[in-house]
Amino acid sequence: MKLSKFSLAAVILSLSASTFAATGDSKVTDDVVKHGNVQIEVLSQGEGPTIVILPSLGRSGRDYDQVAQYLVADGFRVLRPEPRGVGKSKGPMDNLNVHDFASDVAMVIEAKHAGPVVVVGHAWGNFAARQLAADRPDLVKGVVVAAASAGKVPPGSTEKPIGPEMRKAIDGAGDLKLPDAQRLQYLKEAFFAPGNDPRVWLKGWHPETHEAEGHARNTTPVDDYFAAGTAPILDLQGENDAVAPRRFSQVLKNMLGDRVTVVVLPHAGHAMAPEQPKAMADAISTFAKRVNQ
Repeated sequence: MKLSKFSLAAVILSLSASTFAATGDSKVTDDVVKHGNVQIEVLSQGEGPTIVILPSLGRSGRDYDQVAQYLVADGFRVLRPEPRGVGKSKGPMDNLNVHDFASDVAMVIEAKHAGPVVVVGHAWGNFAARQLAADRPDLVKGVVVAAASAGKVPPGSTEKPIGPEMRKAIDGAGDLKLPDAQRLQYLKEAFFAPGNDPRVWLKGWHPETHEAEGHARNTTPVDDYFAAGTAPILDLQGENDAVAPRRFSQVLKNMLGDRVTVVVLPHAGHAMAPEQPKAMADAISTFAKRVNQ
């Protein structure tokens, strides 16, 4: 299924009553964009060229509060659409594919008159970011894949992009039925670099979204989103990322060539944003300034 262009007349932008002050001078507005039976909550702040941030598997855009603040201070407008099932974002949750999640983001960009944007997809969000660039190139100026599994492995490798033991740790970290001690162990194993505190991610998990996004990843062909259309790509990697390990670190670059710029963040794992928010924001900002020239 390809993304259709939305008629702006059919998109309702509903301002909620909750506008709250963030740190610094930036205000964050909390809006809801509606189309048909889907509504998407959007956190918006700042002025300037637009950067859209898409969160990790089963998590919220609020994970990027600090990253967003740094980007706003550097002259950008930041939009953070919440995936279906998070906050006020609602819609059908069964049998979704990555195109559906990308379509929700396209709806937000059009309603906000924001395109073309730089879209940042963190971890699972990188699939939706690349899908958006493939399906709606008119809305995307550049793509940042942060702590991203490429979805493929180097030629000749018999490994899966994410093996069964790592998949167990990823899913276990967000399994609220497990004891906190077990979840902390999974968080250390999959998400955080040695020495970084995993307790900050004990909360903030959304199981229904986790399940829907997992289904979408498993049922959408990798080649639908792999190349991100023809957009320039920043492959932002964590030095200690166990989910997207160093042995797979050149997959995108080797397969897509000069469109891909690789930047490695020291002392960062798969969580990245709570570990190195300033370094993450600086790398995104540098890339966004380049593609906006």
